[in-house]
Amino acid sequence: MPFDFKKEYKELYLPPSTPHIVSVPKMNYVAVRGKGNPNEEGGAYQNALSVLYSLSYTLKMSYKTDYKIDGFFEYVVPPLEGFWSQDGTDGVDYSHKENFNWISAIRLPDFVGKDDFDWAVKSASEKKKIDFSCAEFLTLEEGLCVQIMHHGSFDDEPKSVALMDAFLARNGYASDISENRLHHEIYLSDPRKIAAENLRTVIRHPIIKTLEKI
Repeated sequence: MPFDFKKEYKELYLPPSTPHIVSVPKMNYVAVRGKGNPNEEGGAYQNALSVLYSLSYTLKMSYKTDYKIDGFFEYVVPPLEGFWSQDGTDGVDYSHKENFNWISAIRLPDFVGKDDFDWAVKSASEKKKIDFSCAEFLTLEEGLCVQIMHHGSFDDEPKSVALMDAFLARNGYASDISENRLHHEIYLSDPRKIAAENLRTVIRHPIIKTLEKI
């Protein structure tokens, strides 16, 4: 049976609906950076998703080609993730999606290295005749974070973020969102197929320890 990251790392992908603290290890991603409203039809974000999934599945199916990745084992492509920020905004202002800076990403298995990523870009480019130069091999180590399973519309996420912030204050922590540590979402549902009220999204924020509890 293919390795499934969601099942094997439930603490990272299937958190409870109440805030809790987690230490997130270093991970590699295939990623695309961009700006603007992710809901824009045919926009940069939608195009980024096409690039991400093409490269992710090229790597997943590499074992059926002449290219062999050391340590390869069959796996389920992990869920889509997003790192979000807005210039001059502490956190995320959902009423101005046009101001989003985003990094859209899909996790890679640890056995996939930069050389393997480069092969996938070359292979997919030749096969699909599409420019994949916007994609990058991204390594992140988020470290100490608070996360929650958000149920419902993306626009209702501030309610879950407020729960996370209150939990941090009670337990002597504070949000540490910055230029290098971003608001992070992991999408466990496809909004094209599921009603907004039934969506499940992991919301994750970087945190630091403080001296006081409320």
